[in-house]
Amino acid sequence: MAFADVSMVGLKVFREVAARGTLTAAAAALGYTQSAVSRQIAALERAVGVKVLDRQHNGVRLTGEGRIVLRRAAAILDEVDAAARELRQGDAAGTVRLGWFASAGAAIVPCALALLRRTDPGIGVQSREGSSKVLARGLRAGHLDLALLATAPPFRAPDGEEPPLHLEVLAERQLRVAVPARHPLAAGSHVEVEDLRGLAWIAGQSGADEQLMGVWPGLGGRPVIAHTARDWLAKLNLVAAGLGATTVPSAMPVPDGVKVLEVHGGPRELRRLLLARLPGEIRPATARLAEAIRQTEATRQTEASRQAETIRQTEATHRTDGNHQTEATRQSEAARRAGQ
Repeated sequence: MAFADVSMVGLKVFREVAARGTLTAAAAALGYTQSAVSRQIAALERAVGVKVLDRQHNGVRLTGEGRIVLRRAAAILDEVDAAARELRQGDAAGTVRLGWFASAGAAIVPCALALLRRTDPGIGVQSREGSSKVLARGLRAGHLDLALLATAPPFRAPDGEEPPLHLEVLAERQLRVAVPARHPLAAGSHVEVEDLRGLAWIAGQSGADEQLMGVWPGLGGRPVIAHTARDWLAKLNLVAAGLGATTVPSAMPVPDGVKVLEVHGGPRELRRLLLARLPGEIRPATARLAEAIRQTEATRQTEASRQAETIRQTEATHRTDGNHQTEATRQSEAARRAGQ
């Protein structure tokens, strides 16, 4: 059996396994049994004459030869998909596939897509949510054209595959904590790290192999998880209801009843927002979506800076008014005593 004899189904199954990271997840996504997926992978390996996957306890990993096969398989399948789209709608280049992590979907993606619709109404976007690791695999497998990824110190690449993904840093933000507006901690403009110990947290994992999201890092001990949720709106509404605290990136819009605070007294917890794609030439439609995302993020940063300055000025005014009131009270008390 030669590589030229590999079926389109086999290539599609292999791409799905590479994107999902496990045979079980690929089978579920394709509607196949796991044994059927295993047979397709075995047939592919017989055709190419080498192993394309290393089986590990927590999933599978592409071999060096597997990366070569995936790159070619993705190109073949993309051409077939493009032909199908062209036959369906007469525009093979007008649809972009975008992946995004949860908080980007809550804040950036809707505004960017609305902007793209205004500037380039002929471009369609298909999008999906996932963890940064899953989205990186989706780029490698040819499922996605662009992805918004999140990364934390030490800011390593989202995967160790070659060639490296093309990564553009859109923003570097400080992690903050969201508490109920009626919580005692909400009275100030910031909290100390020590104030966070013992709080009930609203958290959830963004993926099976991802760390717990929503608990302030480095507190030590076992955090009290009051509620678990992946959806950002659900998390923040639970906070607004007074049921716990959660972490949020700066500039994240929050509902009424939530106060977002800076955290002092520990190392700065930074998070980077990345725009990722495969290296090489970029399609015009993909480039237009990337530009809409950049413009949206730049606007968000400008608005966040303006709001932060307004808050600083308001707090400074309150402090000045308080000092004047204190001085007036002191002078009134002194006059009263002088008149006795």
